[in-house]
Amino acid sequence: MIAADQARQRPADARLLHLDARGRVHHLPRGAFVEALRPGDLVIANDAATLPASLAGTHEASGAAIEVRLAGRSSLAADQVDEFSAIVFGAGDFRTRTEDRPAPPTLQRDDRLQLGPLGARVQALLGHPRLIALRFEDPADTIWAGLARHGRPIQYAHLAEPLALWDVWTPIAAEPVAFEPPSAGFALDWQSLAAMRDRGIAFATLTHAAGISSTGDTLLDRCLPFDEPYRIPVATVQAIAAAHARGGRIIAIGTTVVRALEHAAARREGLQAGEAVARQRLGPASRLRVVDAILSGTHEPGSSHYELLRAFTDDASLQRADAALEAGGYRTHEFGDSVLIERRRAAIGELRPDAADARAPVAECRACAVA
Repeated sequence: MIAADQARQRPADARLLHLDARGRVHHLPRGAFVEALRPGDLVIANDAATLPASLAGTHEASGAAIEVRLAGRSSLAADQVDEFSAIVFGAGDFRTRTEDRPAPPTLQRDDRLQLGPLGARVQALLGHPRLIALRFEDPADTIWAGLARHGRPIQYAHLAEPLALWDVWTPIAAEPVAFEPPSAGFALDWQSLAAMRDRGIAFATLTHAAGISSTGDTLLDRCLPFDEPYRIPVATVQAIAAAHARGGRIIAIGTTVVRALEHAAARREGLQAGEAVARQRLGPASRLRVVDAILSGTHEPGSSHYELLRAFTDDASLQRADAALEAGGYRTHEFGDSVLIERRRAAIGELRPDAADARAPVAECRACAVA
């Protein structure tokens, strides 16, 4: 596949590969994805806006230049914005491939970091030289202002031009809690929402703190996705119940929606409104309790996003889809083309129910436990 190297959320030539419940591949314009849905279905999207989570600064003990990429927090509360997990790089910026970025200077607990107007301290080292727990020294209002003035969207080398914040906010963006954009939502616009309504397809939202897609380190990338907080509104739970009652399907816009809904449904009390932290990883052994189909970006095998797609269909079907994406020159990464994958009919009911929440162990790495 070809890397999408322009920050255009809804290009006119965007495409959609539809892998249906029988494992058949269809090619569509992405704007026509609503036509692949059915009256009675419910579409659920992540309304998280994206934080300017990349902060250039200095490691005061050494005087070395660093970049801090905020990567996780334990709450969505606006007044609890002082503590984060973070990935730290040495000097440089997004123009260097993440995997080629230099390591940060040796970090110690209580080291002070000056990140533009914001001061922060290393609270803990989390089992890897790049991964820390960080605490800002300022009150919440000052932190928000500092992020807005100094922070930039997290960005990777496949995009040549610096991203502006509006490049990474979806049309339904609300509360700024995501560390990278819930980019499957780039496919939405007001025209598609109107088309859903006209076809009898319902729409709802939840809020999930979408995390980073790459750390530049193989060991840490095996831990992705990190723990991520989410909030499911009462109205969304009610909409799911109504869709089930009328025989409709639940269509997730993006992997974050799947992760939030399936984490909530797997809890002892079942799917309920409220806040929690998604700590599971979804993959081929997962039993999906809520979601019937996913609209997502195109993802490379081996990534955590791709592993989640394996919960929806068998590997042979995904391999056929991969071959079609490659042959068709589909674009990948956050501004790329899309896939719509329905749960494979033959697979429903065949998966082991208790394997869904297992997290692959990563030796000597606390990242998997980081919120």
